[in-house]
Amino acid sequence: QVQLVESGGGLVQAGGSLRLSCASSGISVSIYTMGWYRQAPGKTRELVADMTSRGTANYADVVKGRFTISRDIAKNTVYLQMNSLRPDDTAVYYCNARNNRGWNSWGQGTQVTVSS
Repeated sequence: QVQLVESGGGLVQAGGSLRLSCASSGISVSIYTMGWYRQAPGKTRELVADMTSRGTANYADVVKGRFTISRDIAKNTVYLQMNSLRPDDTAVYYCNARNNRGWNSWGQGTQVTVSS
């Protein structure tokens, strides 16, 4: 059974930093494309960043230069380092795992709130 558990969300002032973690069980983060998505109130869920099985990272334009996705294969965990946070980064952040055959799995989400 696949389980993705996010942690690290919270309340931070604009300009601050947070690091989100996604602990995976049931699948290896080195085999699947692992991604971080976010959903703000009244908006659709959007891709923030993802990392392929080969370790190639991709970022949404709005977070480039501020956020960094990484993984620790030994810990089977994916991270999202978020710096220079802005109020419009406020959202529920979700971890996702997917393959190229249409399968994917979601975590329960973690709330990030950035105050101005």
